[in-house]
Amino acid sequence: MPEVPLICADTAARVSSVLNRDVKQFGKKHMFDANEETCWNSDQGSSQWVTLDFPRTVKVSRLRIQFQGGFSSRLCTLEGCRTGEELVKISDLYPEDVNALQSFQVEETALDKLKITFENSTDFFGRIVVYHLGVLGERL
Repeated sequence: MPEVPLICADTAARVSSVLNRDVKQFGKKHMFDANEETCWNSDQGSSQWVTLDFPRTVKVSRLRIQFQGGFSSRLCTLEGCRTGEELVKISDLYPEDVNALQSFQVEETALDKLKITFENSTDFFGRIVVYHLGVLGERL
């Protein structure tokens, strides 16, 4: 089965914070707009996160993410669950501190909700900057 993008207009995204609460300039929508000039920029803090609630059950197989170098995460924890269940850990990812789009194979798991926690920011203040976030897999 070919991998397809799983984030769509009906996917509900939430983030831990937005720099200076300026959602117009740094809001979550910028991770998904395919514009190289825009990004989600978190505020300061030790642990930032993104949650995605999919409109129907999906099987995630790959995560693609592009950070701004200097504002990436050394460790990303993926958790997921089906509707009404508790989040369970799927895997740990170890991104490089670079601007390039990075791709990570993920243990295929059927879920309705995905949480990505950025555990260990390369920025002294704990900020995370994401230009692109893509989740690939199969719609069930």
